[in-house]
Amino acid sequence: MMSKFQLVATAAMGLEAIVAQEVQDLGYETRVENGKVYFEGDETAIARCNLWLRVADRVKIVVGEFPAYTFDQLFESTKAINWENYLPVDANFPVSGKSVKSKLYSVPDCQAIVKKAIVERMKFHYKRLGFLDESGAVYKIEISILKDVATLTIDTSGTGLHKRGYRQHQGEAPLKETLAAALVKISKWNPNRPFVDVFCGSGTIPLEAAMIGQNIAPGYNREFISEEWPWMKAKLWEDARNEADDLANYDQHLEIIGSDIDHKMVAISQENALETGFGDLITFKQMQATDFTTRLTDGVIISNPPYGERIGEKEEIEKVIRDFGTLMNQYPTWSVYMLSSMENFEELYGKKATKKRKLFNGFIRTDLYQYWGQKSNRE
Repeated sequence: MMSKFQLVATAAMGLEAIVAQEVQDLGYETRVENGKVYFEGDETAIARCNLWLRVADRVKIVVGEFPAYTFDQLFESTKAINWENYLPVDANFPVSGKSVKSKLYSVPDCQAIVKKAIVERMKFHYKRLGFLDESGAVYKIEISILKDVATLTIDTSGTGLHKRGYRQHQGEAPLKETLAAALVKISKWNPNRPFVDVFCGSGTIPLEAAMIGQNIAPGYNREFISEEWPWMKAKLWEDARNEADDLANYDQHLEIIGSDIDHKMVAISQENALETGFGDLITFKQMQATDFTTRLTDGVIISNPPYGERIGEKEEIEKVIRDFGTLMNQYPTWSVYMLSSMENFEELYGKKATKKRKLFNGFIRTDLYQYWGQKSNRE
C-alpha cells in the first residue's frame, strides 16, 4: 500500500480559501485551484480530513491525471495506473464521469472505457480469468475530463461531507451545512461573543456555530465509505475519533440564539439541536426578525433570509430587511452577516456593506453582505 496519496478536498466556488485553511490547520500543505484544494497525506490524513473539514464537499484520492484526446489514450493511460495499490481483488468500483470542453464529450463512453481498462489491469495483476465478482467494499471512481485533461479519483467520503447526521428534518430551502459553517468562519466569530440567527429555519447556522464554538469535529458521528476499505484499518479511525474527542471543548459556554417567524421551523430546529446534543445550549424561539432585542454587546448575527421568489413574498421580505436594517442602528457594536440573492439588498438595509463576498447557495448566485460592528469595551 502507498505511504502517501495525492488528495483533493473539493469545495463550492468561493470557499476554496476557507477549505485550504482548514487543511493547513490539520498540518498539510495545500495547492488551490477552482473548486479544489490539493494536498498530500497518508491513511491518517484521509480519516482526519473527513472528520474535521467543515466546509469541503468531499475528500478524494487523485489516482491519475493525463491528456486524453482519443478513447485509445484514455484506455491505455487508465490501464497503466497501479490500481492494485488501491483496489483489492473483490473491489466493487462503479465509475461516474463528467466532461467539459473536451474532445471526449460522451460521458457514458468514457465511463465504460475507464471501467474496462481497470478490469483489464485488475485481471492481469490478480491473475483472474473471466469476470471480477466485485463483491467487496465500494470504491467510487470518477473520470473527469476538462479541456482534454483526464483526472481519475476515488471518493473517500461517500455521502457528501455536508451530511453531518444531525439534521433529521428541514425546511423547503435548507442551507447546506458546509455553507453554514463557511458563513461562521468568514465572520471570525468566537464563543466569547453572543451569536444570533434571526431567520434560523431548521437551525443549521446556529448548530454549525455551536460545533465550531466547542471545537467538535463535524464528521464525528457519521460514517465514511473508506471505513469499509481493508487498508483503512479500524484502529486508524478509532485513533482519529479519539483525537477529535480529546480536542473537543464540551464545557465551553455558548450564547447562541436562533429565531424564526414559523413555529414549525422552530420546533424542527429544537429537534435537530437535541439530535446534536445542543438541546440545552442553543435557545430557539418563535419571533419576527424585527422583534430582535438585546442588552448584550459585540454580538454576531448571521442569517440567510428568504429570497422572496414567490408572488407576494418579495415585497414582504423586502420590508422585513428594510425594518431590520433600521433596527440594527440601535446596536452599533453588533456585526451583521446576511446571505441574500437580492441585488438591491444594501439599498433595502439602508447601508452599504463593509464588505461583500460572492457565494453560491446551491446553484443560486448570492452575496454575503457584511456589516462590521464598532468595537466596545466588552471583554
